[in-house]
Amino acid sequence: SSRLPIGTRLSRSELINLALIASENRAASALATTYPAGRAQFIRDMNQKAHSLGMVNTHFSDSTGLDSTNVSTAEDLAKMVNAAYRYDMIRNASTTSSYDVHLSNRGPAHFNNTNALVRNSDWVIGLSKTGFINEAGRCLVMQAELAGEPVIIVLLDSYGKYSRIGDANRVRKWVEHNLEPKPTQDLDVVPITLGQMESQERFN
Repeated sequence: SSRLPIGTRLSRSELINLALIASENRAASALATTYPAGRAQFIRDMNQKAHSLGMVNTHFSDSTGLDSTNVSTAEDLAKMVNAAYRYDMIRNASTTSSYDVHLSNRGPAHFNNTNALVRNSDWVIGLSKTGFINEAGRCLVMQAELAGEPVIIVLLDSYGKYSRIGDANRVRKWVEHNLEPKPTQDLDVVPITLGQMESQERFN
């Protein structure tokens, strides 16, 4: 379903915001349809980008996610979240709690983020996206700060309408209970043996 009437005229920036904030499928479809090289090339470029990110078990058939022949895995989606987090527009839009836009053929419209957790002050969320079709169930991907660490959460096929929120809270509780803060290395005291520095690098 969509709240965007057919014939609505919006900027590409507005379409991106509506797709990321409110999961507006017509906005996502319009982005592909109005792609300079056409919809088919848009889908090809989506798949090429996924391949370049190492998403080897992912295939896109459309831009909305409504086609059940779109396939991916939790591991691949984590790679996508990690890559998407590098883009300010995606981070900012996907974590915006609500969005107001003027529809050319209807007037002002208000859209809420489909992930209620972005309105929860207990969460520090850097990126978020929900999804749903019958075949995949209710899904949620997020980058969030848990126990002081950046963590990517991928929830697929949560059972009920609000269960992905409950699942995310359970994941958070488990992580905060089990992930112990790692002490930072004192850079003033580094052992050197035979001219070689023994150090440990940490990658997030």
